[in-house]
Amino acid sequence: MLDALVIGAGPAGLSLAAALGQEGLAVQGLAASDVTDPWPNTYGIWADELEPIGLTRLLKHRWKNCVVRVNHKTIPLSREYGLFDNLKLQTYWLEQSQKCRIQWHQGKARQVEHDSQHSLVTTEAGQQFKARIVVDASGHNPVLVQRPQAIAVAYQAAYGIVGRFSRPPIQPQQMVLMDYRDDHLTLEERVEPSTFLYAMDLGEGIFFVEETSLAHCPAISFDVLENRLHQRLAHQHIQLTEVLHTERCLFPMNMPLPNFDQSVLGFGGAASMVHPASGYMVGALLRRGPDLAKAIAQILNHQSQISLQQISQVGWHALWPQERLRKYYLYLFGLENLMDFDGPRLNRFFETFFSLSTPQWSGFLADTLSFPELISAMLVLFGKAPNDVRWGLMRSMWTHGNVLKQTLVPKSPP
Repeated sequence: MLDALVIGAGPAGLSLAAALGQEGLAVQGLAASDVTDPWPNTYGIWADELEPIGLTRLLKHRWKNCVVRVNHKTIPLSREYGLFDNLKLQTYWLEQSQKCRIQWHQGKARQVEHDSQHSLVTTEAGQQFKARIVVDASGHNPVLVQRPQAIAVAYQAAYGIVGRFSRPPIQPQQMVLMDYRDDHLTLEERVEPSTFLYAMDLGEGIFFVEETSLAHCPAISFDVLENRLHQRLAHQHIQLTEVLHTERCLFPMNMPLPNFDQSVLGFGGAASMVHPASGYMVGALLRRGPDLAKAIAQILNHQSQISLQQISQVGWHALWPQERLRKYYLYLFGLENLMDFDGPRLNRFFETFFSLSTPQWSGFLADTLSFPELISAMLVLFGKAPNDVRWGLMRSMWTHGNVLKQTLVPKSPP
């Protein structure tokens, strides 16, 4: 019998399986496809998030010249950004799994049954796996984790191209985190939800350019994003000469939190770990996975007769302690504000946001600030913001006050 079964072999599943294995637990994994299949999307992260854990070697590209462009102003960020080498990242976790003798199986989980101390997962092919704890890391539409039905889901959507161009779409050796300029759009198009350019120089005349919708309900279509990207390039008299890769990215930003009283534990998208106001998650996986693994290992190793419900509650509490829940709802409140802002107000908001101290804006994006520090950063932002942004934030306290109230008394795991 296993200590833990991990379902899903994306970044969330592979990282947590390795972390559990490193704690000395008997772990196996179950994935719907071959565990070595390439991941389709790119994953960016700030380099300083990797330095404490010694994983900067897994970056394929790094940029010191990182900027945000708003209101025809270029804001230098003075912080190094990186793009993961997906193959290196995937291989790193698979090698860790191999060292811990973790076996991965291919199959789709069909159902799970629980008794007082174990869970039994059955696949569509009839395979069965018995474990003291099951962790669902299968993504935003999890196969086993249950959560309340979402009423209105906001999606981040992006359409990107890796290719060569008639001339550089951004400065050489530069990374553009956000370019909200919209002078390439007609007046009618500017009324529509705002999108921004996310771009980077990959070297050797190759650039990655991506038109991105930070969050919208319903999701902005890939066709709209593709058209806007080509409009943006054409406005600068830039022609696409060679397409090496296209990327279509779509994921929810505000999925409800899982039910904390269930026996299956979630991780990654299945546990609603996407940062609601920025969309980042890989950094959170790297920071929170080892702590979750330690909490699970501690209870499994020291209490042989512990119940399944007690094990899962330890896991949920390690993943979603009260302070993190408070921050989660505060970020949700921020997301609602951003979705209410029109293009000009978004430009002024982000101009103010990136005028905060680097520890404040970087900690906000990475979710590394404490709750008091987060409150402090938001108060500073409010004090610096122009009047129309302040008014928008104040009005949101009435229109989205129900979200804000949950920061006071969040529903913690039992």
